[in-house]
Amino acid sequence: MQSGLYPAAAQNGVAYNGNQQEACAAPARVVLVLDLGVAGERWLELIGQLHEQDPETQILVLTPNDDPASAQRALSAGASGCVSGTLLDGELAQAVRAASRGEQFLSPSLAVRLGELHQSLIGNSLTPREVEVLRLIALGHTSVEIAGKLSLSPRTVETHRAHIHKKLGLSTRAQLVRYALRRGLLAT
Repeated sequence: MQSGLYPAAAQNGVAYNGNQQEACAAPARVVLVLDLGVAGERWLELIGQLHEQDPETQILVLTPNDDPASAQRALSAGASGCVSGTLLDGELAQAVRAASRGEQFLSPSLAVRLGELHQSLIGNSLTPREVEVLRLIALGHTSVEIAGKLSLSPRTVETHRAHIHKKLGLSTRAQLVRYALRRGLLAT
């Protein structure tokens, strides 16, 4: 993170807080910047909680790297945008302005990598939800755990699982893990 970016963001009405508990208890805000480098392991759950508590809050995720899988998960959880940790000058302020207008923002480098990820999955026609279920399966979660994380029923998760196996032509969890690794779905 380059120096001087937080003051620029503060001038645009941003509340930044790396402490999860304080972020959840913060008063109403327009734009919140969540730095995944300090948010801890449960950042995805935190985005969901913040979005549920105040759907009007615009959440920008600052990723420590250009990981498209993390960006996709953040956007799916309700984030308004993702900004690369390797920011260009003024990029965070630009992202904050876009989010405050209700627009989605992706760093150019993240947009390219996210596009590449989607292109690699399009050939198999996986939906974004199936990609998320695949990632959680590959991480070792059970259908019940996945259902809880994604607010789905276990039966719906099983249906997604069956579609994934059919679309990819893979029959075992080990094959799904290898597939997810090759596609970069397990990157942190």
